[in-house]
Amino acid sequence: MTSAHILSFWYLMSHMRTARISRQTAETKIELEINLDGKGVANIQTGVGFFDHMLSLLARHSLIDLKVDAQGDLHIDAHHTVEDVGICLGKALHEALGDKAGIRRYGSVTLPMDEVLVTCAVDLSGRPFCVWNVDVPNELLGSFNTSLAEEFWRAVSSNGAFNFHALCHYGKNAHHIIEGVFKAAARALRHAVEPDPRNQGIPSTKGVLG
Repeated sequence: MTSAHILSFWYLMSHMRTARISRQTAETKIELEINLDGKGVANIQTGVGFFDHMLSLLARHSLIDLKVDAQGDLHIDAHHTVEDVGICLGKALHEALGDKAGIRRYGSVTLPMDEVLVTCAVDLSGRPFCVWNVDVPNELLGSFNTSLAEEFWRAVSSNGAFNFHALCHYGKNAHHIIEGVFKAAARALRHAVEPDPRNQGIPSTKGVLG
């Protein structure tokens, strides 16, 4: 084992990068748990089938274990449930990352999904900003309105305090476009939260991220 691998192993063993977030409002009741150093295990129950599918993809491709139990006012629509899960996921990411010492901080992936090509980039900077350049047809995928994809990622980045940029270069099928975004975002997050074996300090000249 090289010294770099030893440093990386030490970092993982000495930091429990997990979080559990509870949120209850008049519109939703949510319990969410993550483990940044997991294996991509997903246990998702939101009552919105397409959203469950996307969250499972997010876990699998980020290798972040994700558990979500959400009860929302689905008799109205899926908006509150999707947005509030995004709020909880952002808060969980922020909590699990701690002071962000030793992480790579940045992640960027360009990913094909059949006829679609998507790029997602993240900077775990402590500064929330969401740029959504994704032209997706406005339609229902089950009970999930495609406009909710942007609402979800905006909530995640705002509450997780990080930059999130999504760009769809081209594509037609709404399912493929959103799935491409979730997979690319997952892969970008996977890289950004990974320990950097060459740098165990805060990855900023300011000496702090937050």
